[in-house]
Amino acid sequence: MKNRTGLFFSATAVLVLSAGNLAAQFPTPTYGWNLGNTLEPPSGEGSWAPAATQQMINAAADAGFNTIRLPVAWDSHANQSTHQINAAWMTRVKEVVDWCIDADLTVVLNTHWDGGWLENNIGAAVNPTIDAKMASYWTQIATTFADYDERLLFAAANEPNVDNAAQMTTLTHYYQTFVDAVRGQGGANADRWLVVQGPRTDISKTDQLMNTLPTDPTEGRLAIEVHYYDPWQFAGLDQDENWGDMFYFWGEEHRSTTLPGRNATHSQEAHLAAQFQKMNAKFVSQGVPVILGEFSAMNRTGNPDLVGEELELHLAAREAYHKLIVDTANSLGIAPFYWDNGHTGANGSGIFNRVAATVFDQRTVAAVTGGPGLAGDFNADGRVNAADYTLWRDNAGSANDYFAWWGNYGAAAAAPGDASVVPEAHAQAALAVLASVGSVWRMLTTRSAGR
Repeated sequence: MKNRTGLFFSATAVLVLSAGNLAAQFPTPTYGWNLGNTLEPPSGEGSWAPAATQQMINAAADAGFNTIRLPVAWDSHANQSTHQINAAWMTRVKEVVDWCIDADLTVVLNTHWDGGWLENNIGAAVNPTIDAKMASYWTQIATTFADYDERLLFAAANEPNVDNAAQMTTLTHYYQTFVDAVRGQGGANADRWLVVQGPRTDISKTDQLMNTLPTDPTEGRLAIEVHYYDPWQFAGLDQDENWGDMFYFWGEEHRSTTLPGRNATHSQEAHLAAQFQKMNAKFVSQGVPVILGEFSAMNRTGNPDLVGEELELHLAAREAYHKLIVDTANSLGIAPFYWDNGHTGANGSGIFNRVAATVFDQRTVAAVTGGPGLAGDFNADGRVNAADYTLWRDNAGSANDYFAWWGNYGAAAAAPGDASVVPEAHAQAALAVLASVGSVWRMLTTRSAGR
């Protein structure tokens, strides 16, 4: 690293942390989940995905997540003349935060896109209205949560649209307003961890442009946020474009010979490691924590190109992609948060049935919570039983998932300290279940024929 220490540290920002403080803000390892498309729609909660419930928060914790990011709209719920946040909305957000704390989840509470009032309007000069909103909103938020301990972090923005040094200077000014507003409200806010986002939360732009942090009177309580969706053709592109086609497959071990044009051609394992290493070198190694606030690759189940072995190859590629992100990030001191958009249909990244508060995509849950998962345990309760069959049936699961359930019926997850997973005599027990659900073979045959 070429004299980066001298470039990064400024007289106006104290950034050195002790080794103990580095891990203080998040569990180690961190398994983070986004309650996406829920509290942040400008059109109101429930308009993009089901409204938040305590059952859903508990389900996320039970599935193995230990940290949660709550994207929130504030501007859409505020008086545009006085910048006063609607009291009922503040109470609602507080209720959801309380559910998270009660579930023993560390919480990152942010101000999200919300129509782009902040992140789409960052120019070469400070906008007084935006600055006033930053001061007012975060003063009210910090006052409301003044007594909440270190398990609650505040994040200033989402993905600020910044592409050059002048815009970065403006964004840093807004971040200073954020820090001053929070620190000025007393209580636990004096020591609360605060998170500021890199330009576009793009790793390369953050590495290039984010060379100064706001001044913080509390030493060692600022963290950086970036996101990762590389390559976008695999992670989020849902139709071919003139600049590039969709990738269904990613990684050196997940190459299709049947659909070679859908194999990723860039931004694979080596790129991922190199990008995360940039954040470790510039920030983590200098004592500044980094969070990977969003990452995910859409589930393309339902795409007519993806059937049989090709669908399985796609799902295996997604699993490898997510697991490598989580493992690499945690190994480099970066806290990862899976982006769940609440959508479990084609091209979604939802891993829970938000209405039933049950696991929908156990394969991804296992990949992003550090565990291999228990095959057939679709509701992630640590046991393969009739309840998992019901979930498989109601969510139109695949034939492969059914046979995983059949083959592992009666198995239980190992207790802490016990490395074994011992199935019960599953064949007889599974047959007993099937006796009451005789339609399974017809369902299975129908689904297989559809492939």
